[in-house]
Amino acid sequence: MQSKIPATIVTGFLGAGKTTLIRHLLQNAGGRRIALIINEFGDLGVDGGILTGCGIETCTEDDVVELSNGCICCTVADDFIPTMEALLARPVPPDHIVIETSGLALPQPLVRAFNWPGLKTKVTVDGVITVLDGPAVAAGTFAADVAAVDAQRAQDDGLDHETPLSELYADQVACADMIVVNKTDLLDGATDALLARIRNEARDGVQVIPAVMGALPADVLLGRGQGAEDDIAARHEVHHHHHHDEDDDHHDDDHHEHGHDAFESFVVETPEVDDPAAFARKLSQVIRDHGILRLKGFASVAGKPMRLTVQAVGPRVDHYFDRPLGSDTRGARLVVIGQAGLDRPAIEAALR
Repeated sequence: MQSKIPATIVTGFLGAGKTTLIRHLLQNAGGRRIALIINEFGDLGVDGGILTGCGIETCTEDDVVELSNGCICCTVADDFIPTMEALLARPVPPDHIVIETSGLALPQPLVRAFNWPGLKTKVTVDGVITVLDGPAVAAGTFAADVAAVDAQRAQDDGLDHETPLSELYADQVACADMIVVNKTDLLDGATDALLARIRNEARDGVQVIPAVMGALPADVLLGRGQGAEDDIAARHEVHHHHHHDEDDDHHDDDHHEHGHDAFESFVVETPEVDDPAAFARKLSQVIRDHGILRLKGFASVAGKPMRLTVQAVGPRVDHYFDRPLGSDTRGARLVVIGQAGLDRPAIEAALR
Protein backbone atom coordinates (compact mmCIF):
# COMPACT_ATOMS: atom_id res chain seq x y z
CA MET A 1 0.00 0.00 0.00
CA GLN A 2 1.17 3.50 -0.78
CA SER A 3 1.05 5.77 2.24
CA LYS A 4 0.60 9.52 2.10
CA ILE A 5 3.73 11.65 1.85
CA PRO A 6 4.20 13.57 5.12
CA ALA A 7 4.57 17.36 5.08
CA THR A 8 5.80 19.53 7.92
CA ILE A 9 4.78 23.19 8.14
CA VAL A 10 7.32 25.44 9.85
CA THR A 11 5.84 28.76 10.89
CA GLY A 12 6.91 31.62 13.14
CA PHE A 13 7.48 35.33 13.13
CA LEU A 14 10.24 37.10 11.19
CA GLY A 15 13.66 36.20 12.50
CA ALA A 16 12.54 33.52 14.94
CA GLY A 17 14.97 31.05 13.38
CA LYS A 18 12.88 29.01 10.93
CA THR A 19 15.56 28.85 8.24
CA THR A 20 18.26 27.97 10.77
CA LEU A 21 16.11 25.14 12.13
CA ILE A 22 15.47 23.80 8.61
CA ARG A 23 19.14 24.06 7.68
CA HIS A 24 20.07 21.99 10.72
CA LEU A 25 17.33 19.51 9.85
CA LEU A 26 18.69 19.05 6.32
CA GLN A 27 22.21 18.55 7.59
CA ASN A 28 20.96 15.79 9.88
CA ALA A 29 18.21 14.28 7.74
CA GLY A 30 19.59 10.74 7.87
CA GLY A 31 19.30 10.17 4.12
CA ARG A 32 15.69 11.34 3.80
CA ARG A 33 14.87 13.00 0.46
CA ILE A 34 13.34 16.26 1.64
CA ALA A 35 11.71 18.80 -0.70
CA LEU A 36 11.35 22.37 0.51
CA ILE A 37 8.71 24.98 -0.25
CA ILE A 38 9.84 28.39 0.93
CA ASN A 39 7.60 31.46 1.10
CA GLU A 40 10.04 34.33 0.80
CA PHE A 41 9.29 37.76 2.24
CA GLY A 42 11.45 39.92 0.02
CA ASP A 43 12.78 40.19 -3.50
CA LEU A 44 15.90 38.08 -3.10
CA GLY A 45 15.91 34.30 -2.70
CA VAL A 46 18.04 34.39 0.41
CA ASP A 47 16.35 31.62 2.40
CA GLY A 48 16.49 29.29 -0.58
CA GLY A 49 20.12 30.15 -1.15
CA ILE A 50 20.98 29.49 2.49
CA LEU A 51 19.33 26.10 2.33
CA THR A 52 20.73 24.96 -1.02
CA GLY A 53 24.15 25.99 0.29
CA CYS A 54 24.02 23.22 2.91
CA GLY A 55 26.26 20.92 0.94
CA ILE A 56 23.83 18.03 1.41
CA GLU A 57 23.38 15.71 -1.57
CA THR A 58 19.67 15.28 -0.81
CA CYS A 59 19.16 19.07 -0.83
CA THR A 60 19.57 20.20 -4.44
CA GLU A 61 18.29 23.27 -6.22
CA ASP A 62 15.53 21.14 -7.74
CA ASP A 63 14.33 20.26 -4.27
CA VAL A 64 13.86 23.89 -3.21
CA VAL A 65 10.81 25.74 -4.52
CA GLU A 66 10.38 29.40 -3.62
CA LEU A 67 6.96 31.09 -3.62
CA SER A 68 7.51 34.83 -3.79
CA ASN A 69 4.16 36.12 -5.06
CA GLY A 70 2.93 37.02 -1.59
CA CYS A 71 2.06 35.45 1.71
CA ILE A 72 1.50 31.72 1.24
CA CYS A 73 -1.79 31.75 3.16
CA CYS A 74 -3.15 34.34 0.71
CA THR A 75 -2.02 32.55 -2.46
CA VAL A 76 -2.97 28.94 -1.70
CA ALA A 77 -4.89 28.27 -4.90
CA ASP A 78 -2.58 30.17 -7.25
CA ASP A 79 0.83 29.11 -5.95
CA PHE A 80 0.80 26.50 -3.21
CA ILE A 81 -1.57 23.90 -4.67
CA PRO A 82 0.14 23.75 -8.12
CA THR A 83 3.56 23.55 -6.44
CA MET A 84 2.46 20.65 -4.26
CA GLU A 85 0.91 18.84 -7.21
CA ALA A 86 4.16 19.21 -9.17
CA LEU A 87 6.20 17.74 -6.30
CA LEU A 88 3.81 14.82 -5.91
CA ALA A 89 3.90 14.12 -9.66
CA ARG A 90 7.65 13.59 -9.78
CA PRO A 91 8.82 10.16 -11.01
CA VAL A 92 10.54 9.77 -7.63
CA PRO A 93 8.55 11.85 -5.14
CA PRO A 94 10.22 13.16 -1.98
CA ASP A 95 10.18 11.24 1.28
CA HIS A 96 9.07 14.34 3.15
CA ILE A 97 8.03 17.90 2.28
CA VAL A 98 8.97 20.83 4.52
CA ILE A 99 7.12 24.13 4.06
CA GLU A 100 8.63 27.30 5.50
CA THR A 101 6.00 30.04 5.69
CA SER A 102 6.75 33.74 5.65
CA GLY A 103 6.84 35.46 9.01
CA LEU A 104 3.39 36.93 8.38
CA ALA A 105 1.54 33.80 7.29
CA LEU A 106 -1.47 32.40 9.09
CA PRO A 107 -0.97 28.62 9.37
CA GLN A 108 -4.66 27.56 9.41
CA PRO A 109 -5.47 28.30 5.73
CA LEU A 110 -2.37 26.38 4.71
CA VAL A 111 -3.32 23.34 6.80
CA ARG A 112 -6.85 23.50 5.37
CA ALA A 113 -5.41 23.36 1.83
CA PHE A 114 -4.35 19.76 2.43
CA ASN A 115 -8.03 18.80 2.21
CA TRP A 116 -8.17 19.87 -1.45
CA PRO A 117 -9.16 16.94 -3.72
CA GLY A 118 -5.80 16.89 -5.50
CA LEU A 119 -3.87 16.61 -2.24
CA LYS A 120 -6.11 14.82 0.25
CA THR A 121 -5.29 11.28 -0.84
CA LYS A 122 -1.59 11.85 -1.49
CA VAL A 123 -0.12 14.00 1.28
CA THR A 124 -0.79 14.72 4.95
CA VAL A 125 0.36 17.33 7.45
CA ASP A 126 2.81 15.40 9.61
CA GLY A 127 2.95 18.34 12.00
CA VAL A 128 2.89 22.11 12.40
CA ILE A 129 6.04 23.44 14.05
CA THR A 130 5.94 27.00 15.37
CA VAL A 131 9.33 28.60 16.00
CA LEU A 132 9.37 31.40 18.57
CA ASP A 133 12.07 33.97 19.33
CA GLY A 134 12.42 33.20 23.06
CA PRO A 135 13.79 36.56 24.26
CA ALA A 136 11.29 38.51 22.14
CA VAL A 137 8.31 36.50 23.41
CA ALA A 138 9.57 36.88 26.98
CA ALA A 139 9.66 40.63 26.42
CA GLY A 140 6.17 40.63 24.89
CA THR A 141 7.34 41.92 21.51
CA PHE A 142 7.23 38.58 19.57
CA ALA A 143 10.13 39.72 17.35
CA ALA A 144 13.09 42.05 17.59
CA ASP A 145 12.11 45.65 18.36
CA VAL A 146 8.51 45.87 17.17
CA ALA A 147 7.33 48.28 19.85
CA ALA A 148 6.89 50.99 17.25
CA VAL A 149 4.79 48.66 15.08
CA ASP A 150 2.62 47.68 18.04
CA ALA A 151 2.08 51.31 18.98
CA GLN A 152 1.10 52.22 15.44
CA ARG A 153 -1.38 49.37 15.15
CA ALA A 154 -2.86 49.97 18.58
CA GLN A 155 -4.23 53.27 17.25
CA ASP A 156 -6.35 51.46 14.64
CA ASP A 157 -9.88 51.08 16.02
CA GLY A 158 -10.57 48.25 13.59
CA LEU A 159 -8.09 45.99 15.38
CA ASP A 160 -10.46 45.50 18.34
CA HIS A 161 -8.01 45.79 21.26
CA GLU A 162 -5.33 43.47 19.84
CA THR A 163 -2.66 44.26 17.30
CA PRO A 164 -2.16 42.06 14.23
CA LEU A 165 1.21 40.96 15.63
CA SER A 166 -0.33 39.57 18.81
CA GLU A 167 -3.11 37.96 16.77
CA LEU A 168 -0.57 36.36 14.45
CA TYR A 169 1.40 35.04 17.42
CA ALA A 170 -1.78 33.58 18.93
CA ASP A 171 -2.71 31.90 15.62
CA GLN A 172 0.71 30.35 15.24
CA VAL A 173 0.67 29.02 18.82
CA ALA A 174 -2.93 27.75 18.51
CA CYS A 175 -2.17 25.80 15.32
CA ALA A 176 1.08 24.22 16.51
CA ASP A 177 1.76 20.57 17.22
CA MET A 178 5.20 21.49 18.49
CA ILE A 179 6.49 24.86 19.65
CA VAL A 180 10.23 25.43 19.43
CA VAL A 181 11.35 28.22 21.75
CA ASN A 182 14.55 29.30 20.04
CA LYS A 183 17.49 31.36 21.35
CA THR A 184 17.10 30.09 24.91
CA ASP A 185 20.82 30.79 25.40
CA LEU A 186 19.84 34.47 25.53
CA LEU A 187 17.15 34.15 28.21
CA ASP A 188 19.45 34.58 31.24
CA GLY A 189 17.94 31.82 33.36
CA ALA A 190 14.31 32.61 32.52
CA THR A 191 13.82 29.62 30.21
CA ASP A 192 11.73 27.46 32.54
CA ALA A 193 9.27 30.25 33.32
CA LEU A 194 8.84 31.10 29.64
CA LEU A 195 8.33 27.46 28.65
CA ALA A 196 5.67 27.10 31.35
CA ARG A 197 3.90 30.23 30.13
CA ILE A 198 3.86 29.04 26.52
CA ARG A 199 2.61 25.58 27.52
CA ASN A 200 -0.29 27.32 29.23
CA GLU A 201 -1.06 29.26 26.02
CA ALA A 202 -0.86 26.21 23.75
CA ARG A 203 -3.39 23.43 23.18
CA ASP A 204 -3.29 20.41 25.46
CA GLY A 205 -0.61 17.93 24.48
CA VAL A 206 1.47 20.35 22.39
CA GLN A 207 5.19 19.90 22.98
CA VAL A 208 7.12 23.04 23.92
CA ILE A 209 10.84 22.52 23.37
CA PRO A 210 13.78 24.86 24.05
CA ALA A 211 16.44 25.22 21.36
CA VAL A 212 19.59 27.12 20.50
CA MET A 213 20.13 27.89 16.81
CA GLY A 214 17.24 25.54 15.98
CA ALA A 215 19.42 22.51 16.70
CA LEU A 216 16.89 19.70 17.18
CA PRO A 217 17.15 16.09 15.94
CA ALA A 218 15.32 15.22 12.73
CA ASP A 219 13.52 12.42 14.54
CA VAL A 220 12.04 14.97 16.93
CA LEU A 221 10.80 17.24 14.15
CA LEU A 222 9.66 14.65 11.59
CA GLY A 223 7.52 11.54 11.73
CA ARG A 224 4.94 12.98 14.09
CA GLY A 225 1.94 11.64 12.17
CA GLN A 226 -0.44 14.35 13.37
CA GLY A 227 -2.76 14.49 10.33
CA ALA A 228 -3.34 18.14 11.17
CA GLU A 229 -5.72 18.64 8.24
CA ASP A 230 -8.22 16.33 9.96
CA ASP A 231 -8.54 18.38 13.16
CA ILE A 232 -8.33 21.95 11.87
CA ALA A 233 -11.30 22.94 14.05
CA ALA A 234 -9.17 22.39 17.15
CA ARG A 235 -6.47 24.75 15.87
CA HIS A 236 -8.30 28.08 15.97
CA GLU A 237 -7.34 30.91 18.27
CA VAL A 238 -10.73 31.91 19.68
CA HIS A 239 -9.82 35.20 21.35
CA HIS A 240 -9.68 37.42 18.25
CA HIS A 241 -11.08 37.86 14.77
CA HIS A 242 -8.82 35.61 12.67
CA HIS A 243 -11.28 32.68 12.71
CA HIS A 244 -11.69 32.52 8.90
CA ASP A 245 -15.23 31.20 9.45
CA GLU A 246 -17.37 31.26 6.32
CA ASP A 247 -19.67 33.96 7.66
CA ASP A 248 -16.76 36.20 8.63
CA ASP A 249 -14.33 35.91 5.73
CA HIS A 250 -14.53 39.54 4.66
CA HIS A 251 -13.82 40.84 8.13
CA ASP A 252 -10.85 38.50 8.50
CA ASP A 253 -9.40 39.55 5.16
CA ASP A 254 -9.49 43.18 6.24
CA HIS A 255 -7.47 42.37 9.34
CA HIS A 256 -5.04 40.15 7.46
CA GLU A 257 -4.31 42.63 4.71
CA HIS A 258 -3.79 45.38 7.24
CA GLY A 259 -1.15 43.26 8.93
CA HIS A 260 0.72 42.57 5.68
CA ASP A 261 0.62 46.15 4.48
CA ALA A 262 2.39 47.30 7.64
CA PHE A 263 5.66 45.73 6.42
CA GLU A 264 7.95 46.39 3.50
CA SER A 265 11.16 44.92 2.12
CA PHE A 266 13.77 45.85 -0.47
CA VAL A 267 17.17 44.71 -1.72
CA VAL A 268 20.40 46.68 -1.32
CA GLU A 269 23.52 45.87 -3.34
CA THR A 270 26.92 46.95 -1.99
CA PRO A 271 30.58 46.39 -2.85
CA GLU A 272 32.30 43.31 -1.49
CA VAL A 273 33.40 43.18 2.13
CA ASP A 274 36.94 43.75 3.41
CA ASP A 275 36.42 42.74 7.06
CA PRO A 276 33.42 40.50 7.96
CA ALA A 277 33.48 41.48 11.66
CA ALA A 278 33.55 45.19 10.86
CA PHE A 279 30.80 44.66 8.28
CA ALA A 280 28.64 42.94 10.92
CA ARG A 281 29.19 45.84 13.34
CA LYS A 282 28.21 48.29 10.64
CA LEU A 283 25.05 46.36 9.84
CA SER A 284 24.14 46.27 13.52
CA GLN A 285 24.44 50.04 13.76
CA VAL A 286 22.34 50.64 10.64
CA ILE A 287 19.67 48.30 12.03
CA ARG A 288 19.60 50.26 15.31
CA ASP A 289 19.52 53.63 13.58
CA HIS A 290 16.60 52.76 11.31
CA GLY A 291 14.54 50.27 13.32
CA ILE A 292 15.07 47.43 10.84
CA LEU A 293 13.37 44.20 11.94
CA ARG A 294 15.30 41.73 9.82
CA LEU A 295 18.27 41.82 7.47
CA LYS A 296 19.66 38.87 5.56
CA GLY A 297 21.75 38.18 2.51
CA PHE A 298 25.10 37.18 1.01
CA ALA A 299 28.43 38.88 0.43
CA SER A 300 31.82 38.17 -1.06
CA VAL A 301 34.91 38.99 1.01
CA ALA A 302 38.03 40.43 -0.60
CA GLY A 303 40.61 37.71 -1.15
CA LYS A 304 38.29 34.91 0.03
CA PRO A 305 36.81 32.18 -2.22
CA MET A 306 33.85 31.41 0.10
CA ARG A 307 30.44 33.11 0.23
CA LEU A 308 29.60 34.99 3.42
CA THR A 309 26.02 34.51 4.64
CA VAL A 310 24.58 37.26 6.85
CA GLN A 311 21.45 36.97 8.99
CA ALA A 312 20.33 39.63 11.45
CA VAL A 313 17.40 39.70 13.83
CA GLY A 314 17.20 43.14 15.35
CA PRO A 315 20.74 44.38 16.00
CA ARG A 316 22.15 40.86 16.49
CA VAL A 317 24.09 39.91 13.34
CA ASP A 318 25.25 36.36 12.61
CA HIS A 319 27.67 35.75 9.74
CA TYR A 320 29.46 32.65 8.45
CA PHE A 321 31.08 31.24 5.31
CA ASP A 322 28.85 28.56 3.80
CA ARG A 323 30.09 27.52 0.34
CA PRO A 324 32.42 28.50 -2.52
CA LEU A 325 31.34 31.56 -4.47
CA GLY A 326 31.50 29.79 -7.80
CA SER A 327 29.91 31.98 -10.47
CA ASP A 328 28.22 34.30 -7.95
CA THR A 329 28.79 37.99 -8.59
CA ARG A 330 31.22 39.55 -6.15
CA GLY A 331 29.66 42.12 -3.86
CA ALA A 332 26.86 41.98 -1.34
CA ARG A 333 23.10 41.66 -1.76
CA LEU A 334 20.98 42.24 1.33
CA VAL A 335 17.24 42.04 1.97
CA VAL A 336 16.02 44.70 4.41
CA ILE A 337 12.68 44.05 6.14
CA GLY A 338 10.86 46.42 8.45
CA GLN A 339 7.68 48.30 9.16
CA ALA A 340 6.23 50.41 6.36
CA GLY A 341 7.85 53.81 6.02
CA LEU A 342 11.52 52.81 6.18
CA ASP A 343 13.87 55.56 4.95
CA ARG A 344 15.15 53.53 2.02
CA PRO A 345 17.57 56.12 0.56
CA ALA A 346 19.19 56.66 3.95
CA ILE A 347 19.47 52.92 4.60
CA GLU A 348 20.95 52.27 1.16
CA ALA A 349 23.47 55.08 1.64
CA ALA A 350 24.49 53.79 5.08
CA LEU A 351 24.91 50.21 3.90
CA ARG A 352 27.02 51.26 0.92
